[in-house]
Amino acid sequence: MKAFSLLILMAAALHSFSVAQTTTALPYQQIPDYPDEYTAANMVVRMIDGLGFRYYWATEGLRSEDLAFQPNEEARTIEQTTDHILGLTNVIINSVTNTPNVGGSKDKTVLTFEEKRAKTLDNLKRTSDILRKSTTNDLEGFKLVFQRGDNSTEYPFWNQINGPISDALWHTGQVVSLRRSSGNPFDSNVSLLQGKRKE
Repeated sequence: MKAFSLLILMAAALHSFSVAQTTTALPYQQIPDYPDEYTAANMVVRMIDGLGFRYYWATEGLRSEDLAFQPNEEARTIEQTTDHILGLTNVIINSVTNTPNVGGSKDKTVLTFEEKRAKTLDNLKRTSDILRKSTTNDLEGFKLVFQRGDNSTEYPFWNQINGPISDALWHTGQVVSLRRSSGNPFDSNVSLLQGKRKE
């Protein structure tokens, strides 16, 4: 009996360690330092970093019952909402890597919520890094392109700001509201103004 209890204790400790390792490896637990100057690219970088920070904490500690929660039958669950945010971050990273968004091509890979969360945060971090390292302050080169078969529609970067970036912020706020309704509110020690968790 003692050996079995010890085995259970070791398994729990190992699981806690692996969860802690995964959590600390994710970007945006704290917002990065702000840039030295105000430029168009730096303003977008700060918006992306703010989104990443909010998303990190909006999704931190979600339980399976939270992910399945929906306020009514017509509304998205929390997990469906985070899936939509992942799709928006795919559009965002595609713009700064000059990759068209191809309609009808659905990735058939099944990911866990933790994997989707990590991918969402990675998309935002990569976007921020690309814009931060950009040698030009001109955002005109980062087009928003949608490809449907032989037809292609192109939008200027302005549409990226009022479209996918703002939409992702909107839906991140929905996750915060939904998790409160699910009985697992947003961590009150997180300061959105300071961009860090108060100890």
